[in-house]
Amino acid sequence: MDGNGRWAADRMLPRALGHRMGVEAVRRTVRAAIDLGIEYLTLYSFSTENWARPATEISDLMGLMKRFIRRDLAELHQSGVRIRVIGGRDRVDPELMTMIDEACALTAGNTALTLVLAFNYGARIEIANAARRLAEEVARGTLAPADITPELLAKALDTADIPDPDLLIRTSGEYRLSNFLLWQSAYAEFVFTDTNWPDFDHEHLARAIAEFRGRDRRFGGLTRSSSA
Repeated sequence: MDGNGRWAADRMLPRALGHRMGVEAVRRTVRAAIDLGIEYLTLYSFSTENWARPATEISDLMGLMKRFIRRDLAELHQSGVRIRVIGGRDRVDPELMTMIDEACALTAGNTALTLVLAFNYGARIEIANAARRLAEEVARGTLAPADITPELLAKALDTADIPDPDLLIRTSGEYRLSNFLLWQSAYAEFVFTDTNWPDFDHEHLARAIAEFRGRDRRFGGLTRSSSA
C-alpha cells in the first residue's frame, strides 16, 4: 500500500494526513474485496524496515493501527471478516499487540473474507525463522535433513495455513517487492499502478482483477494454447 507520503506531498499536506487517508483506502478495499468475492486479502501495513522511519511517524502509524481496530473491528466482525496478522511481535507496543490478539480471537470463526495484516513483517526474517525452526528439529533428532522439502519449509512460515497469493498489486508506480511475501509470491501475477494508495478504490481493485484474469498462468508449464 504505497504512496501515502507522495499523496500528501502532492497536496502540500503533512505525511500523517496521507497515512490517515490510506486507512480510508483500506476500508474501501476491504469492502470491495467482499463485494468481489475475494477470499483472502493481505495488506502490507508495516514492514520490519519501517522502524527506520522517524519516531513521530512510527508513533502515528501505530496510533492509526489502534484506531483502526477500535473503530472498525465491530463492523468487520459483523461483515464476516476474519482477521489474521503475520509478522514479529518484537518492538510492538504491548497494548497494541493485545488488541491485535483480541481482534484475531474474536473473528476467528468468520468466513466471508480473511483479512491478513502483514504487520512488523519482513519476508527474509520470516524465511530465516522458518529455516531456524527446521534446523532446531534436525538438532533434536526429530527431523532428517533429507526430509526438508519446499512444502515442509512452507509449513514453517507465518502463512502456513494461508494460500499463496494469486495476485500482487503495488501502488504508486513502484516496481519492487520490498521484502513482501518473497516465498509465497513465486507464481503470483503482478499488477503495478501509478495510483497512490489513498486514491485506491473498488474500481482500481476490479481493474487489477480483470487484468489478472486475462493472464496465462503456466506455473512453469505450457501455455493454454500450446496444451490445447
